[in-house]
Amino acid sequence: MRVSDFDYHLPEELIAQGPLEDRAGARMLVLYRDAGRWEDRMFRELPEFLEEGDCLVLNDSRVFPSRLYGHREGVHARPVGKNNPKLRENLSGKVEVLLLRPVSQDAREWQALVRPGRKMRTSERIRFDDELEAEITSRGEFGERTLRFTAKGDIYDALERIGHVPLPPYIKRGDTMADRERYQTVFAREKGSVAAPTAGLHFTPEVLERCRAAGAAIAYVTLHVGLGTFQPLHSEVLEQVRLHQEAYSIAAENAARMNGARRLVAVGTTSVRTIESAAQTGALGGETEIFIYPGYSFRRTGALVTNFHLPRSSLLVLACAFGGTDFVLNAYRYAVEQRYRFYSYGDCMLIL
Repeated sequence: MRVSDFDYHLPEELIAQGPLEDRAGARMLVLYRDAGRWEDRMFRELPEFLEEGDCLVLNDSRVFPSRLYGHREGVHARPVGKNNPKLRENLSGKVEVLLLRPVSQDAREWQALVRPGRKMRTSERIRFDDELEAEITSRGEFGERTLRFTAKGDIYDALERIGHVPLPPYIKRGDTMADRERYQTVFAREKGSVAAPTAGLHFTPEVLERCRAAGAAIAYVTLHVGLGTFQPLHSEVLEQVRLHQEAYSIAAENAARMNGARRLVAVGTTSVRTIESAAQTGALGGETEIFIYPGYSFRRTGALVTNFHLPRSSLLVLACAFGGTDFVLNAYRYAVEQRYRFYSYGDCMLIL
């Protein structure tokens, strides 16, 4: 299989640039695999599809303000490259950092993406404000850097003070204070993600209570969304793709709820990766680089709530593996025709 097999045309105006006023007000395209059909519903109707013996599996990872803006130490803006904005930006000393994951116990060292990447070499220093700076200590396989921070006080406190919500690049606006709440699920607890587990953004406390009333148990897992989830696939041959590792964990009481369920209803591809990683290894925590593509035999996932994903992405490939490639891609084309809203702040589908 080739990555180009997982493509579709999406008009740019269908990419949601912000959340709906009502979290649960999204449209939901319901796909029935056995019958090979779909129907248009609303997300708030999700509890109608749940019953006794189901377990809704939610990723409770919390997004932190992981995008930072700083300057290369010793470099100052100067009027060059008047007709070349990119050159002017590179020589201005401005640096954008996206933190991916801590690589030291004290959270002073981080794996990160840095822009402009070519200019930022090992031993360079970046100053963010009077209290926070970092040194580049190494470079990774896919261009990521390792940064070592020096800060007065707790690193996470500094990030909360000066960091920005890491909205994805297809949202063509800067982040706002409202995004600190809305680019976060209502059940987020465990800090560590650089992108929201977006299928969970639709839930409200009221919808969760109605899911319980329908007879479904609710279990929480944690998978911190990192580079492996949103990085472009680096090989055109699907079987040669290798994803970055991401950390996951499942508390014993949540594992017990999942093990006792008749059907696991995974909310988001990150929940699927956690469920299937634990089923493969028998471990309730660790690092996973599982890549699920068509032909994969799902061990525990019985249904999937998921947003609409980028073409040629590992997330779309996973959805196709679960729902059937032709069926899912045809449903995507239908969603485009019906003007569904796409990606992080967009609508969703339920695959049964």
